[in-house]
Amino acid sequence: MNGRYARQMVLPEVGAAGQAKLTSATVLVVRAGGLGCPVLQYLAAAGIGRLVLVDHDRVEESNLHRQPLYRMTDMGRLKVEAAKQALDALNPSVAVDAWPVYCDPAVARDLVARADVVVDAADSVAVTYTLSDTCKAAAKPLVSASCLGLTGYVGTFCAGAPSYRAVFPDIPSNLGNCATSGILGSVAGVLGTLQAQMVLALLLDLSPSPLGRMISVDLRTLEFGGFSFVGAPESADGATPFIAPSEINPDDVIVDLRTLDEVLVSPFPHARRATTETILERSQDIPNSHRIVLCCRSGLRAWRAASLLRDQGRHKLALLARGNQDELSALPTVGGSI
Repeated sequence: MNGRYARQMVLPEVGAAGQAKLTSATVLVVRAGGLGCPVLQYLAAAGIGRLVLVDHDRVEESNLHRQPLYRMTDMGRLKVEAAKQALDALNPSVAVDAWPVYCDPAVARDLVARADVVVDAADSVAVTYTLSDTCKAAAKPLVSASCLGLTGYVGTFCAGAPSYRAVFPDIPSNLGNCATSGILGSVAGVLGTLQAQMVLALLLDLSPSPLGRMISVDLRTLEFGGFSFVGAPESADGATPFIAPSEINPDDVIVDLRTLDEVLVSPFPHARRATTETILERSQDIPNSHRIVLCCRSGLRAWRAASLLRDQGRHKLALLARGNQDELSALPTVGGSI
């Protein structure tokens, strides 16, 4: 088996001791899309002992230009199922646990607690902040990346370094996505490969550590940048958390910000309907003693509504990002558990 890893074990930074560290490691990878595919491929090739993959999505034709882990024959399959099959074929010695679920805070707490390193490949504000909060509480390193068009960044947070919230306390006012803004597949490949490198650097204890470092990439101009955020202070005002549906309390007041076109009937009994434009009016009669849970698809509208309510003196708030969960049927678990 050493023949498989001979070219990396010859490196003084790896050797037999370093390879043993990789073989004994568990890495949690959240989402198997444009970023997750190169992360998974390179970590499996390097001999990571266990990869835990979380993704509720299915393979679509529009994924294939930037997600080379999949084939045309995989269209319609659960990504975790197709990815596990591909990774098993790439390196059978790597255990792959596949979870076809949305990574809400309850799922994150369970899986982060059992991982050595966490990779945020979701490109979702709700998932990123959820993972940051969870990794900070568990003192686990988080390697997070984002890319769009021809640019992107990757950074390593928590585990003694500042959290993602410390560096990005507020969500940008304008967020694009691959469907509307576009993405060149090779850009996702570069950023995902950088994530894999940061994971390996953490597990091999390379110096300097990637903790507290950000790398920015502009592949239009072929420029790389970066900075250290080691001294970034954590927020002192108590950030509004994302929660899981299981964490809703009986006296919470749920406000569903999704339109009727998105969800005709809210899955939450007695939920109020509102928009970011009407949230202040719709919440006037809610006692301050009750927590307001703001729900939307991505978490972005809930975040903005919470900002408006905080400006009005409301502090008992929580956010709920549903993704496309209300459109999903129950999904089976693929590939065991950790």
